[in-house]
Amino acid sequence: MDAVIKGKAEPGTEPHNRPSRDEAEDAVRTLIAWAGDDPRREGLIDTPGRVVDAYEEWFKGYREDPREYLSRTFDDVKGYDDIVMLRDIDVESHCEHHMAPFLGKAFVAYMPLDNVVGISKLARVVEIYAKRLQTQETMTSQILTSIQEVLKPQGVAVMIDAKHECMTTRGVHHPNVSTITTQFSGVFKSDKELRERFLRLAGR
Repeated sequence: MDAVIKGKAEPGTEPHNRPSRDEAEDAVRTLIAWAGDDPRREGLIDTPGRVVDAYEEWFKGYREDPREYLSRTFDDVKGYDDIVMLRDIDVESHCEHHMAPFLGKAFVAYMPLDNVVGISKLARVVEIYAKRLQTQETMTSQILTSIQEVLKPQGVAVMIDAKHECMTTRGVHHPNVSTITTQFSGVFKSDKELRERFLRLAGR
């Protein structure tokens, strides 16, 4: 069950003095004109509204708090004493430097202490942080920190493997290069064998 308080943002993430929708659409028209086209022509008349709708979806993570998803846990694990791991979680985010997409996969594991959380909630945490302007390094750290602080497990491991369109479609134009970031805490940081097991399960 997904018991979530809608519209409650994580502290420090809600934009200050958020512009109105009309102001946002005007900004899109300005960018269209700056790019060299006429925002008043037939094919572009409705584009500002569509772009603003897309931004509402792409950046909805600012209006959600991952801690709300992690706060509902289960104590009865029937003696389970090994890692819980999700592989191949889709990552769809935007680089904060160029606002270009970066797409990839996340791998998340934790070693429970006294309780576990529904597995879909781990994927939701990844999605919330991905739906913000990000660097991959920051997002990797944020995912680990939120799980560690709320669940207080024996340890957390996070890996993200993604391709950045700010690198594949502009600049150096290397379409086959991906970026891998990792973060470990607790037993995943102190136990080399456990860390290597996580990486093997992630296919690395």
